[in-house]
Amino acid sequence: MTPIMDESYAAVDLGSNSFHMIVANLVDGRLQIIDRMKEMVRLASGLNDKHELSKESMQQALECLQRFGQRIREIPHLNVRAVGTNTLRQARNGEDFLARAHLALGHPIEIIAGREEARLIYSGVAHSLYDEASKRLVIDIGGGSTELIIGCGFNTYYTESLYMGCVNMGQRFFDDGKIKAKKMRKAILFAMQELESLETAYKKMGWDQALGSSGTILSIRDVVQAQGWCDAGITASALNRLIETLIAIGDTESINLVGLSERRKPVFASGVAILSGVFEALSLDRINISEGALREGLLYDLIGRVHDEDIRDKTILDVSQRYSVDIEQANKVRQTAELFFHQVKADWALDKKADLKLLQWGALIHEIGLSIAHNQYHRHGAYLMANSDLAGFSQQEQIKLAMLVRSHRRKFPLEEFETITQSRRISIIRLCVLLRLAVVLHRSRSNNSLPEVQLSVNKNRINLKFPSGWMDQHPLTLVDLSIEQSFLEIADIKLNFD
Repeated sequence: MTPIMDESYAAVDLGSNSFHMIVANLVDGRLQIIDRMKEMVRLASGLNDKHELSKESMQQALECLQRFGQRIREIPHLNVRAVGTNTLRQARNGEDFLARAHLALGHPIEIIAGREEARLIYSGVAHSLYDEASKRLVIDIGGGSTELIIGCGFNTYYTESLYMGCVNMGQRFFDDGKIKAKKMRKAILFAMQELESLETAYKKMGWDQALGSSGTILSIRDVVQAQGWCDAGITASALNRLIETLIAIGDTESINLVGLSERRKPVFASGVAILSGVFEALSLDRINISEGALREGLLYDLIGRVHDEDIRDKTILDVSQRYSVDIEQANKVRQTAELFFHQVKADWALDKKADLKLLQWGALIHEIGLSIAHNQYHRHGAYLMANSDLAGFSQQEQIKLAMLVRSHRRKFPLEEFETITQSRRISIIRLCVLLRLAVVLHRSRSNNSLPEVQLSVNKNRINLKFPSGWMDQHPLTLVDLSIEQSFLEIADIKLNFD
């Protein structure tokens, strides 16, 4: 790892209930939190039955992001990462919101899958309460989803994300604000039903201690301890007393418990029901509390990326091994693609870090579809990339990677690039071209090294120059390049070679 200089970082978590931002300085290799910001935006409540965000909820979210953006304006762009979770995973008009959110915050927002959210939550907990010996169950109840993770040290064994959070559960069971015994029991049983598919596997794996994180569980902890029902963490008996108290109160607006904020009240009963369901399903007697959560996990993940300890590199290696990729061939393609990248990065305005990384990963896994079938293997590989749980990758990154795999051979699928935002579309198409050329030149899978090939570009015009006489000695490559010429014409790209 390269020496770490003192610098600032920021992580932004666009949760379904609250937006969080954490700002930290990395000093002598140690993270020092210097600022935290939190606003209860309750984005999930703005999602209608057509899974579209309302104009009002989007506006409130954008105003929050503008305030966050002002705070982190001076932090280097590469040192900021923002992610969206369950609500933005569902929103059909999410792309419109993300474009506006980018402008408001000053940074792009990545959408992460549920299991990636769970991995990052565990990382935040593990860095906050490190314990290399104990196996731990981590529970995180958000506005739109609940994550349950078993891990030890910094490694995870199980990561699950369930579609139940304090906002959507509140809308389902406590929409009128009334807290009745039957409603509470139905909500708890629903939570237990959601947990049913993983209950046996989690109990079989086991854990030495259970930990809760994030706002819902922290609020429950504050309330039960303020009432004197337990001294540390949250116990099953304290949780049962809290449920009895809420039923006795009978209405969310009438809740007046020490430790509970006004803005938390509308979703408090549903959060309690979810946690009670987790306690019952997993036979818990007590959980302790972690102050670390998703945003802390984001920070440590971001620092790893900046300082060349990127979990995404390990993920790509694991994927290539899982699908028995021909590593020797993949590395040949990668090396040639890298060579081409460095020759054209200035003329094509490619990012020397992010774009190069994407091209390298695409080269290493471009043949994974062969593990399914040779026919249309580029399509099979693209499906695997787009739909697998890939640690460290956002959904947008997986789509880009899938497009590289999909487009590395045969007809150039220009129409499919519509799934990528317009601001990134040109650069992804250009990366696809570089990968395609590298694949063509290594199609023979020969052990002989390629000659020195010069690649130059002028907008959509590409010229490949080979040593004198080399093409005459390699007629198959000449044919392959001629076919590639016609494929690229579909994308309005002119390929010349001599």
